[in-house]
Amino acid sequence: MLSAALRTSLLLLALLLSQHVWAGGYWNADYDSLRRVLPRQQSDTAELRTLVHLLDVTELTEARRREEALPFLDRLVVLNQELQRFDDRPYRLLRRGVQFWVNATDDAQAMQLLQQAVELFDETRRPIPRLLIDLAPLYNRLKQSEERLAYFKQKLEFYRVHGPMQNEAACYLVLAGSYRHMGNYNQAISNYLHAADLFKHFDRMLYSNELMVAGSAYADWGNTRKALHYLHQAVALENKYKLEGLRRFYTLQALSRLYLQENQLPQALSFANQALQAARRDSADRALYTAYGLVQKSAVLIKMQQLDQARQLLTRAQFLADSMQLPISGRPGEFVLDDTWARYYLARGDYARAEQRWLMAYRKATTSKFNMLRPHLLQQLIRFYDAQKQPEKGLRYTRTYLALVDSMNAAHASFNIAQYEGERLENSQNAKIADLKHANAFQTLRLRQRSFMLGGVLFVVAMMSGLGVVLYRQLRVNKRTLEQLRQTQTQLVAAEKWAFVGEVSAGIAHELQNPLNFMKRFAEVSSTMLDDMQRPGNGTARGGLEQQILAGLKQNLQEISQHGLRASSIIKDMLEHARTGTDRRQHTDLNQLVTEHARLAYEPFQTKNAVSAPSFTLDLDPNLPSVSLIPQDLGRVLVNLMTNAFQAVGQRVQVAEQDYTPAVRVSTRQLAEAVEIRVHDNGLGIPESIREQIFLPFFTTKAAGEGTGLGLSMSYEIVTKGHGGTLRAETREGEFTEFIITLAEQRG
Repeated sequence: MLSAALRTSLLLLALLLSQHVWAGGYWNADYDSLRRVLPRQQSDTAELRTLVHLLDVTELTEARRREEALPFLDRLVVLNQELQRFDDRPYRLLRRGVQFWVNATDDAQAMQLLQQAVELFDETRRPIPRLLIDLAPLYNRLKQSEERLAYFKQKLEFYRVHGPMQNEAACYLVLAGSYRHMGNYNQAISNYLHAADLFKHFDRMLYSNELMVAGSAYADWGNTRKALHYLHQAVALENKYKLEGLRRFYTLQALSRLYLQENQLPQALSFANQALQAARRDSADRALYTAYGLVQKSAVLIKMQQLDQARQLLTRAQFLADSMQLPISGRPGEFVLDDTWARYYLARGDYARAEQRWLMAYRKATTSKFNMLRPHLLQQLIRFYDAQKQPEKGLRYTRTYLALVDSMNAAHASFNIAQYEGERLENSQNAKIADLKHANAFQTLRLRQRSFMLGGVLFVVAMMSGLGVVLYRQLRVNKRTLEQLRQTQTQLVAAEKWAFVGEVSAGIAHELQNPLNFMKRFAEVSSTMLDDMQRPGNGTARGGLEQQILAGLKQNLQEISQHGLRASSIIKDMLEHARTGTDRRQHTDLNQLVTEHARLAYEPFQTKNAVSAPSFTLDLDPNLPSVSLIPQDLGRVLVNLMTNAFQAVGQRVQVAEQDYTPAVRVSTRQLAEAVEIRVHDNGLGIPESIREQIFLPFFTTKAAGEGTGLGLSMSYEIVTKGHGGTLRAETREGEFTEFIITLAEQRG
């Protein structure tokens, strides 16, 4: 007893929480888009939810989608066995029924299984409008028109009382089609419009579809004004929502038939061509729609006396019909291929073939119990025999026509009641529905009262569970704090080691600086003295050998001075290297830091290269948080990388390429848990042979005296060891180089 009450309470809770799921956006989801999204789901729960959604919007009447539904149903059952989210019995029945439908071995068994699935879905009041609509063509294949009408009448009464509204709309749709096949346009149009009023709230595709078929039914009933009104409403909705496929094709096809009926042939031909274009755009049933479209265009061309073109189109339609074994009535509507062939042969004067085709069409309509088309075909035969002066045959089919009309009138007579009687019947039904809803509400109240005690127990369980969750979360916070302390301790140890290495390096550099300064000074003095000796006014002229010796000595002194400058530069960089990591971190506006050091790097380069200065762009993320870092150290990194970028584009300018515009771009952006800085230039790039060496100390590709080879090495050490980040380079030789700094985000 307790478990049953618990299941009922949880079911009611699930229904309350899921009301928003059945909003309009859910049923308007595109099948192909959901199918593409399905493999990219990151969790089993998300995949299961997407599978349920995909199957909800699947139209099983399309052969391709029936076949695709089988593996989706298999995967859904497997996932639900693992996750235990819902009762999957209806999906198992659905899978077996679809398998019979795909194999086309036992349509009756397929129907029985699908109806059992519907009953299980109804127990949880789950919306399944597409599945209900898909039962209609299966009834047609079984030639069970009366059974179809009775089943959906019974389901409509159930859904009007218990809901959901989506299933009620589907029943109105199927009943409308049943009445139309019977030739009862009054009831058909009423049900189409009732379905449209409901679909308007949740499914724009079926809403436009019901307006379209209502207009088509009005056209068949002879009310051209109403037909045009609803058909153009459907076209406007299809244009607004960019609807394609069967709905678009059927609307254009219906407009073409209507204008052909009104003998407005240019408009009829225009809409027939548009319908064919819509058919060719459909990837699933292109051949099926094309066959229907070819027949309609042929009918227009026959009326326009363009018989040769009509024959070509009819031949193509016949080939498609034979290859697909198309019946006289299918999902896109009636398939009047034989009737159109008969009209073609009549226009050619081939009366024997015309008679043969009309008789063939009539037999097919009679076998399929397609009463909507039988009166039209009988009229064609009666007119044909009258024109051929064959009164006996004409009289025979006239009797058949009158008997058919009498039987249809007798069948429809039960619907011809006075308006007041209709109001009384509707009021009686509404009263019954109100009583049933009241009884349902009373049962719900009793269920709530009985569940009150259970609710208290569940509350205590929830409180205990909540306490467990709080303790678990606190444990996770403590673990995370401990891990952060360990990381901080590791960084402090590394910083102390680095500071010790820096102090030793600084001491060595200072000791080397003094002898280097003496070397530079002595070289400069000696070079000056040699210059004085070579002047014409100082002493006697010297011999050639002596001049060569003096010139050699001067060159050697210049080399000593140049290499002394390089050694001094290296020592300066070593001192800078030794200072990195010794300052404390502080929360810094990274965008401001980038902007300041970009100016420091760009202004000297712009001054020296005023003519060929590159374009310089800053692309900074305005939502970037403050970052914990050492501003002085990271500033040296930024200046170094930007200076390298300016030098790279300057080297490419010297190559004198045609149409080359030097450009440097610095950007910042926020990642998931980090911030990123990119320095991009469109210079010559880095050759592949040296890419792995660019961060090594003392490695440089610059000319002697222009670089020490410690800039990138120092930058790498500052970013990786000083800040725990990453520094990498992306490059393509002859096109670009981009250095990327990534720092872990530590907000202030």
